[in-house]
Amino acid sequence: MFCMRLMRLAIMVLSAVTLVPASGFAFELSGAWASQQDLCSRVFTKKGNAIVFAELSDLFGSGFVIDGKRIRGRTAKCTISSRKQEGDNIELAASCATSVMSQSVRFNLKVLDDDTIVRNFPDIPDMTLRYSRCRL
Repeated sequence: MFCMRLMRLAIMVLSAVTLVPASGFAFELSGAWASQQDLCSRVFTKKGNAIVFAELSDLFGSGFVIDGKRIRGRTAKCTISSRKQEGDNIELAASCATSVMSQSVRFNLKVLDDDTIVRNFPDIPDMTLRYSRCRL
């Protein structure tokens, strides 16, 4: 009797796990992202445990670092206020500040694979920026 209940419970748990859609899992954005993967070491460097922009990094491409709810670019720092993911598409709303001004920004991202995302600009249909995850 006990074995039968245990077996039923195991079947229910396994069924529930297999029914959860893959899109239900949030894509992990944390890390350093560069416009060209082969230039990661010229865009970023490590300082202790932190990833920072390398000296003259802007000569070798663009990039950003996401750490939890924070996004750091070369000239701007943002705090993510909301995140919505539908399948491979992620929409972030963030408050961003530069040394000159602050503004609200929306980031529309498409996940291509675990190490590649594309930023889309809805107001400029043919404009996209591709970023690769840097392994430092």
